Amino acid sequence: MPTADATIEPYRPDHADAWRSLNEDWLIAGGYALEPKDLLVLTDPQGAILDKGGAIFIAERDGAPVGCCSLMTMADGGYEVGKMAVLEKARGLNLGWRLLETCEGHARANGAPRLYLETNKAQTHAIALYRRFGFVDLPPRPSPYVRCDVWMEKRL
Repeated sequence: MPTADATIEPYRPDHADAWRSLNEDWLIAGGYALEPKDLLVLTDPQGAILDKGGAIFIAERDGAPVGCCSLMTMADGGYEVGKMAVLEKARGLNLGWRLLETCEGHARANGAPRLYLETNKAQTHAIALYRRFGFVDLPPRPSPYVRCDVWMEKRL
């Protein structure tokens, strides 16, 4: 798949607007409400994610942000994969897979035992990607997201 003109970059402050809009767009398009945790991580990625030991990665194509994904630290030393989005015009470039590879590489380098995520069963393409990447389903558990009805992890 063509990806020569796409790169995965660590979050920089100049990514703030793209970070927020990439995520707001998919949430609203999916018919989801912006929930309190969404608003926290989208309006303060530095304080809510990065300062707590997490990471954010931005996919750029021809220098413009076209996708994103974050890792939020968990109490067990794992990372929660969150806020993964790829613009429709950049789909088919393998960017979702590459974002997950980048997240996994970061997690492994930091000794994390697992990657964890929460999603909604309507996100069929994302769930299929997660399963191909090695995530398995978990039983339901408490979530700060009303929309969450699928829980998955990948042991590292």
